[in-house]
Amino acid sequence: DVQLVESGGGSVQAGGSLTLSCEVSGLDVSRYCMGWFRQAPGKEREAVVVVDSVDLTVYAESEKGRFTISRDDGKSTIYLQMDYLKPEDTAIYYCAAGARARMYTENNYRGFDAWGQGTQVTVS
Repeated sequence: DVQLVESGGGSVQAGGSLTLSCEVSGLDVSRYCMGWFRQAPGKEREAVVVVDSVDLTVYAESEKGRFTISRDDGKSTIYLQMDYLKPEDTAIYYCAAGARARMYTENNYRGFDAWGQGTQVTVS
């Protein structure tokens, strides 16, 4: 079975940093498109950033320069380094995988068919 388990969420003051981790089992992360998504209360789920199997990345415009995705294939883990956090970054953050997934914009993505349970990030 495929499992994605996020960790690293928490509460932080505006301007601070957090690093999220997503441990993956049941698939080879180096062969998949991996992504981070978030959903704030009352809002649709949106894409934050994805990285594909050849390390091409796509970031949502509002996260460029603040967030960084990375992948450790040996540990089968995806990371999201978040810096200069803002209150509007408050959301549940999800990790997802898809063999032929794509992200076009933060609200336009497809093909992510394996999801984690999410981790809460609160910025005040």
